[in-house]
Amino acid sequence: MILAIDTATRNASLAVYDGALVRAEVTWETADRHTVELMPRIIDLLGQIEVSIDQITGLAVSIGPGSFTGVRVGVAAAKGLAVARELPIVGIRSTDILAAAHVNSKSPMVVVVRAGRGRLIAAPYSKGRNPLTLWHQTGEFTLTTADQLGNDWFRPTTLCGELTAAERESIAVRLGERVLLSSPAMCVRRAGFLAELAWQRIQAGDADDPARLQPIYVAPVLEGRTA
Repeated sequence: MILAIDTATRNASLAVYDGALVRAEVTWETADRHTVELMPRIIDLLGQIEVSIDQITGLAVSIGPGSFTGVRVGVAAAKGLAVARELPIVGIRSTDILAAAHVNSKSPMVVVVRAGRGRLIAAPYSKGRNPLTLWHQTGEFTLTTADQLGNDWFRPTTLCGELTAAERESIAVRLGERVLLSSPAMCVRRAGFLAELAWQRIQAGDADDPARLQPIYVAPVLEGRTA
């Protein structure tokens, strides 16, 4: 059984997965209280299904991008558990987690996560031939806003991720037929998908080295230079 931890943004999620079932899952909105909320939530989740930490055989964690604090808290907690209990760990990008839910969505797709201060981190995706991964990222992460997003799109593009009601409305009006907005339910990062992606890698012997696993941070570009 693996424990999946995603605190990359204010939308946090945990799951316990055994390869056949998502045994338990919880997703909640946190007001930047990742540090104080994470461990009690893990304890509660395991308790609900009467699973002890000793029964966990692997760990999955979202490595970002997202908010600096959120990503750091989740990665630090997962790495600490991995080292202390000598468990395999797999880091998955936050945008990969969102993309995994969109089996029936059309390509191309852009996935967004919140970066704080009204900014978004966007990543382009296309469908591949591998049925296990399905979607693959085709470009770099970019820091943007809801008002700028999609200005360079020339064909219908699926958009999923953390957008407010006002942002969804303004994007739909501004881009028209150039955007296909995923439903709000499909725009929630669920740790069940994180666990499923990590399980595939663990079964293939493709775990990460905890000492080398690093969060992904996207910094703003100032005067042509990365800050």
